[in-house]
Amino acid sequence: GSQQAWVLAQNVWGRTPLTANAEPGFTGPMTDPILRGATIAFDLDGTLVDTAPDLIGALNVVLVQEGLAPVPLAASRRLIGGGALRLVERGFAQAGRPVDPAQTLAMTDRLVEVYLDRISQESAPYEGMEAALDVLAEGGATLVVCTNKREGLSRTLLEALGLTGRFAAIVGADSVPDCKPDPGHLRAAIGLGGGDMGRALLVGDTETDLKTGRAAGVPVVGVSFGYSETAVEDLGFDRLIHAFAELPAAAAALLRTV
Repeated sequence: GSQQAWVLAQNVWGRTPLTANAEPGFTGPMTDPILRGATIAFDLDGTLVDTAPDLIGALNVVLVQEGLAPVPLAASRRLIGGGALRLVERGFAQAGRPVDPAQTLAMTDRLVEVYLDRISQESAPYEGMEAALDVLAEGGATLVVCTNKREGLSRTLLEALGLTGRFAAIVGADSVPDCKPDPGHLRAAIGLGGGDMGRALLVGDTETDLKTGRAAGVPVVGVSFGYSETAVEDLGFDRLIHAFAELPAAAAALLRTV
């Protein structure tokens, strides 16, 4: 809530709240003025929300139906990030039986059906995410989602978690001709949010997000707590954060470079 955001703003900016010089009715945190007018795009799975328990849970239902052993959650988070079809391909390969290409689409549809039934059963926003988004929004930034998850699934998940209203646009993989790392996906999300590519950032957890930002000419903040197959420290993000409390300061620093 606003109190949590105020505390986060104090921690991030090292400032105390306005008192005698406060504008009438001002109750929010002091935020960096560089945020005003910026657009910040977020990946979804592994960036905003830890969806692995439900995604891998759904994958395991399909694997067991196919006579395969379930894959352990801890070793399978890296399978996430390329959309449902890639999750099926990677999941079956990890289970020891690569999926028959002729069956990939059918298996993907089955995975999505199972996943929809449990989409927010165990998934949860990462710690501090909502407070950080409060700080960004109160600073005047517009927030959008740019995800390789299908848009319908993305909206269902965000709605279930009470997060939909935080975003000016939610653009999934099936909403654009080519999804991330194609820069058009990010351009569409920024554009639908009413933003300017010259005043934009992308926040994500994988090399796909980094490649998207590079292709679009947009700085990228990486998060270390997501589903990257590669060590995030080796990817070359413009800023790397280890907790959402670090995001407002990282975003402000990068916006001063664009």
